[in-house]
Amino acid sequence: MSQTSTPTGPLAGVRVLDLSRILAGPTCTQLLGDLGADILKVEKPGAGDDTRKWGPPYVKDTEGNDTNESGYYLSANRNKRSVAIDIARPEGAALVKRLAARCDILIENFKTGGLAKYGLAHVDLKADLPGLIYCSITGFGQTGPNAHRPGYDYLAQGMGGIMSITGVPGTEPVKVGVAIADVMCGMYASTAILAALHHREKTGEGQAIDIGLVDTQLAWLVNEGVNYLTSGKVPVQRGNAHANVVPYQVFETADGHLIIAVGNDAQFRRLCDFLDVPALADDPLYATNSARIINRDTLIPQLAERVRTYPRDDLLASLEAKGVPAGPVNDIAQAFADPQTEARDMRIAMPHPLAGSGTVDLIGNPLKYSQTPVSYRYPPPSLGQHTDQVLGETLGLEVGELEALRESGAIG
Repeated sequence: MSQTSTPTGPLAGVRVLDLSRILAGPTCTQLLGDLGADILKVEKPGAGDDTRKWGPPYVKDTEGNDTNESGYYLSANRNKRSVAIDIARPEGAALVKRLAARCDILIENFKTGGLAKYGLAHVDLKADLPGLIYCSITGFGQTGPNAHRPGYDYLAQGMGGIMSITGVPGTEPVKVGVAIADVMCGMYASTAILAALHHREKTGEGQAIDIGLVDTQLAWLVNEGVNYLTSGKVPVQRGNAHANVVPYQVFETADGHLIIAVGNDAQFRRLCDFLDVPALADDPLYATNSARIINRDTLIPQLAERVRTYPRDDLLASLEAKGVPAGPVNDIAQAFADPQTEARDMRIAMPHPLAGSGTVDLIGNPLKYSQTPVSYRYPPPSLGQHTDQVLGETLGLEVGELEALRESGAIG
């Protein structure tokens, strides 16, 4: 794990102007920041990113009192510098234009057309900044009958189909436990930006990137989406079962639950041998995965009856020894306590000036590079923490100019 003030990642030297908030855009820019990019997070003075207020929990100060830094905000804003600028004021919009001229990438998630009234839309900037990569994240994209509508993760999960196949059969539709539509949209955005950087490296040409929450939600329906397109049959809730692999689900043991994830017919045979039901592996109804999908309703009860007789940990150890994929169902505390989590640096601590303990715990970056490791340089910033620093070093503004802008309300 690299914790340093100097970027070591492959994007060192790239500068990003981040006009996004909530989760999709910040997820993207945090990833780019971990990879070494300099992220300038522009926030409205006195308000900032909405998620700053999405608590409790909040970081505790030395007296044990809540600060204004929520756990939600901390989750997606590492490796950024906060610049408080009011883009609704002409002086503020002018500052953002000047910053954009010194950046490689601009990311925003205003409603479609929302930045045009400030002269900050892509069409307003592209003539003067032909190399700028301008990424817009909205609920429904820049075109189509819903383009004008605001977008939220929950709505994207509902409209994009994932809720209809999540949950126990026969119960109400269920969203994923985290804002996964936002997170995946941020991941798609980061991939699009990196590809656009590669294109610019070859041609010198920037471009606009148009990404919608619902589009990306549809994209990661993956096999269930294409199952429907292939068969015409609408996928349904299956609880913890898998649409295309059987048995691949949670089973109850004598003292808890575990996951059995059989991925091929050889693994199924080893499972049946261990559970002392070898005849199931020879039965044409269950011998192949295709047959098991068709006949899952009669197979699963037979397996469940046998699994229920074993203590969970004993069964996990035995299945691992037999080469049958299986695992526990951890709660989040157990997941972070796992030795594998520690070995992979997936829980990190960063110094934080407002934390009474001196540090905040964050989720580490999962990308492991052999030559250009990710680096952790800045904890999630307080609102406007770096305004003077960024405007001074990037635009060359002097103290008197900063004071005048602050008095006008253009900066915080």
